[in-house]
Amino acid sequence: MSSTAPEDGFVAVIGMAGRFPGAADVDALWANLCAARESLTPLPELAPPDQPDYVPAYGIIDRAADFDAPFFDYPPQSALVIDPQQRVLLEVAHEALDRAGYGNADRPLTGVFVGGASTRYGERLRALGDGLPFVDDWQISHGNDLDFLSGRLAYKLGLHGPAVSVQTACSTSLVAVHVAVQALLVGDCDIALAGGTTVLATPPRTRHTPGGVLSPDGHCRAFDASAAGTVNASGAGVVVLRPLADALAAGDHIHAVVRGSAVNNDGRDKIGFTAPSLTGQTAAVLAAHSVAGVGADEIGYVEAHGTGTILGDPIEVAALTQAFRRTTDRRGYCRIGSVKTNIGHTDAAAGVTGLIKAVLAVEHGVLPASLHFREPNPVIDFADSPFQVNAATVPWPESGGRPRIAAVNSLGIGGTNAHAVVAEPPRREPTASSRSHVLLPVSAKTASAADAAVGRLAGFLAEHPAVAPADVSWTLRAGRTHHAHRRFVVARRTGEAAAASSAGQVRAGAVHHDDRPVIFLYAGQGGQHVGMAAELYAQEPVFRRHLDEVAELAASPLGADLRHILFAEGDDAAAASARLADITVAQPAVFAVQYALTGLLGSWGLTPDAVTGHSLGAYAAACAAGILTLPDAVRLVAERGRLLGSVPAGAMAAVRLPYADVAGLLPPGLSVGAVNGPEQCTVSGPADGVRRFVEEQNRRGVETQLLRISTAGHSPLTEPILPAYADLLRELPLHKPEIPFLSDTTGDWSEPSAVTSVSYWTEHLRRPVRFDAVLSRLFGAPESMLVDLGPGRALSSLARQHPSRNADQPIVALAPHPTEEAADAATLLTGVGQVWAAGGRIDLRALHDDERHRRVPLPTYPFERTRLLAGEGDGTGTHPAPMPAPPRRAEDAHAPRPTVLEAVLDAFGGALGLPDVEPEDNFFDLGGDSLIATKVAAWARARFAATVSVADIIRSGDAGRLARLIEERVAAGPQEVAVGPQEVAVGAQEEEARP
Repeated sequence: MSSTAPEDGFVAVIGMAGRFPGAADVDALWANLCAARESLTPLPELAPPDQPDYVPAYGIIDRAADFDAPFFDYPPQSALVIDPQQRVLLEVAHEALDRAGYGNADRPLTGVFVGGASTRYGERLRALGDGLPFVDDWQISHGNDLDFLSGRLAYKLGLHGPAVSVQTACSTSLVAVHVAVQALLVGDCDIALAGGTTVLATPPRTRHTPGGVLSPDGHCRAFDASAAGTVNASGAGVVVLRPLADALAAGDHIHAVVRGSAVNNDGRDKIGFTAPSLTGQTAAVLAAHSVAGVGADEIGYVEAHGTGTILGDPIEVAALTQAFRRTTDRRGYCRIGSVKTNIGHTDAAAGVTGLIKAVLAVEHGVLPASLHFREPNPVIDFADSPFQVNAATVPWPESGGRPRIAAVNSLGIGGTNAHAVVAEPPRREPTASSRSHVLLPVSAKTASAADAAVGRLAGFLAEHPAVAPADVSWTLRAGRTHHAHRRFVVARRTGEAAAASSAGQVRAGAVHHDDRPVIFLYAGQGGQHVGMAAELYAQEPVFRRHLDEVAELAASPLGADLRHILFAEGDDAAAASARLADITVAQPAVFAVQYALTGLLGSWGLTPDAVTGHSLGAYAAACAAGILTLPDAVRLVAERGRLLGSVPAGAMAAVRLPYADVAGLLPPGLSVGAVNGPEQCTVSGPADGVRRFVEEQNRRGVETQLLRISTAGHSPLTEPILPAYADLLRELPLHKPEIPFLSDTTGDWSEPSAVTSVSYWTEHLRRPVRFDAVLSRLFGAPESMLVDLGPGRALSSLARQHPSRNADQPIVALAPHPTEEAADAATLLTGVGQVWAAGGRIDLRALHDDERHRRVPLPTYPFERTRLLAGEGDGTGTHPAPMPAPPRRAEDAHAPRPTVLEAVLDAFGGALGLPDVEPEDNFFDLGGDSLIATKVAAWARARFAATVSVADIIRSGDAGRLARLIEERVAAGPQEVAVGPQEVAVGAQEEEARP
């Protein structure tokens, strides 16, 4: 960034996520705040018997102990041992990246700065003792100690920037934001996650102490005369930060701008360790104002720490007043409030929660009410201060064209003070797109989650009809991880996409094969028509460039501009249609469109693993395979069309009969020009003879149809032109194919020496097309995907009708049929979506990347949570349903299991927390790792006195093999085996080496 840029030193808030009392996400929190809704739960049943007037309350997070362990690749037992607050923060951090549009792995260098609170969940685990088999104290420590909080996020989310755990008590999460801002400004990372978490799975039991911290009546009345304490709460919040200049350049959604922040400590300048300090707080506020470059009179709102305590509120307001008085004498102009009156004090998450509230206030121009304020605390001199308590939700309009600016104050027991200044985001013009349609891809790790994600997106689009469809598409394509279960919609407008999603008009797929091979099918003539690919030519620069290239090369041999024929309109359309019926124009036109489409797909990362063509289509396939250069291919296609146009008038007809039957019906002069399927043949020959044949077969009840081809290709009529065509071929270099080439002449994969010979291409003009054999060959490899690039969808139709087709093998058409009203762009994007949904290699990020798009906050992943709480119910914890496992073979279903195998299966289940494990289930696919393997190895050594190591478990893979290994070792007698740190290191190396 330039040091002179106005954004220099500013940091954008580009994403936010959280879970709060009464609010499952940030949007719900904002709705509650604007509605002046309190989300604290009275818990009179938890009142101590000797304090009947005390009303305990807590800010409860719904389903705080629930977690989507499989999504994060945790086996249930490992997830159970992790503190619920760390699990919640992991989900929230994932949601924050999704909301920012950086939920994919190729995000810029990202750091994480977070902190948490002491929840004593580890003590709960340790108290269970033998109730948790295969869990030791070290595992409990790294699942619960706050040292590992940031590292867990970095590991599971794939973040490679600094991972720093921040602990400053109640000010933790705002201090984490400050540390993250500093890391961004010095270049330690490009993006930063910052926030904090305090989550108790069950409300704590508390006592009230008069004059103490906790409120006696279950309400937090910040700044009010009746304030008597705060209410504790669970919560987790994360913001995603990025230098403002970078965020603007990348088209990120900017909620607000952090203009400056500061952190300090009171030191000894206070009456006690837990007491606040007027001097320290004032200094922190002044430092933040200085860094932000703002005067106090520019700040319209302060989100205060505001705990509602007798001592804390007066000192906080006094400190804010002292700091503001350095630059302003105005009274009562700045509103003040506290989110704790709504949701309680979330401890380590309190600062970031206040920041999220302030960010939304400056973004939306609304100041939510601070609750329970009736009359000011008499100890607070509001009358002579810059502040008034914002007791009702009010609009916050801009003043004199200046941006709305808010400040956030957060104070920690022990004296660490944090203050931040945030401003409304810069205004930007709405984005526009030259494309008529967009692709909206959605995915998840399970089919049910994918369906839920579609529902979430549909709801969002219905509620936000003004959001630009291209921005939604860009965010989903470039800002999300693409999981195995995939859904997509192609739409013209936001409302259309919402309606299609709600109505269930969503295409679905699942990736069963990673990097599924893609075979391009290139059609011959017959589907050409005026207006073919006109929409792509108008909207896609890459397509236009490639088609222009062909048109310019073909102009001289054709004596015409293909573009004037293909895209003719009005009075010129009829004449153009007649010219397209002429083989001399039709063949270059069909080649041009397929060549341009190949180039467009290549720019989106979709390149073929192999190619094949039908008659004329073989030339586009040869060009794609590198056999022919484009100039040579255009020259050949133009000359081929000219020569075919010179033969006596011919025709071709499709006959729905087997080859043998057709051959027996042919009169002299007619021949089979193509065998397209077991009962799909093409008859070729003189025009009059073909017409008579069609009429005769239709009278016999045989489905026969004349094709839109004015010559008799692949028939004896072509033989007089073969020498001239061979002469031309001898002038052109033919190169070895760079990718496999499936010949429509032989029906088999071609040897390089064959397709580089003059005789091959000469015979190709005369011999019948064997597309039936081509399809049989392709359907012999059901893991591949067939993509039809031709106009008319002829080849994909033939493929779908072929009896050898595997129903699960994807067949995709990229162009509409001439009789369809479907738009070119919609059909192409639908095909691209089908390729993506089936696991084809396509770079959705490259799709339409010539236009500038923006990321928009969209609904996040629909986690499928199950309850995981140690010590609940049976005394060991609740567990989710077992992970899917391969079914046992029918013949083994009732067979007794050997004693060793039974024990190993129980050990696998106990170590992973799975009730049902089968002998063939892979230990690592079920969620095991080298550390869990060390415990299983130790168990095996003790149980069987066998020499079993971590490496043995990793190499065995499943319980069946391990059981056999143990039996062999027991039979062989005692041997020495490495135990301890060295074994763990070897195990980790073995695990790393797994494919």
